[in-house]
Amino acid sequence: MTPTVVRRSFIAFHLVLGIGLLVLSVETLLHALALANLGTHKHIAAIAGIEGVGALLFLLPRTLRPGAVLLLITVGGAFLMHGIRGEWRADLAIYTAGVWFVLAHGDGWSQPPSASNVAP
Repeated sequence: MTPTVVRRSFIAFHLVLGIGLLVLSVETLLHALALANLGTHKHIAAIAGIEGVGALLFLLPRTLRPGAVLLLITVGGAFLMHGIRGEWRADLAIYTAGVWFVLAHGDGWSQPPSASNVAP
């Protein structure tokens, strides 16, 4: 695989993950706000709002790191809290791992393909 293909694949992964988390956080926020009118789920609305901000920041190269940290706190925290309650949430584990992966490698836009990644 050429460095260009790997780079484009990584950018696509980053975008799909970030946009997906943004859409899911907005859906959760809207649902939680509807229930908040009944006096419940205000904490979920707050967490979903923070997660949405994290997802927006995660999508922008200059703010990827703070966005990833917010996502790791919210999504990773949700994974841990569900786990403590005995609920296995594979989706939250996958989102957390994906965010960690992108955080570890940085954004793909400002990183040109390196010659060391070229296959023989």
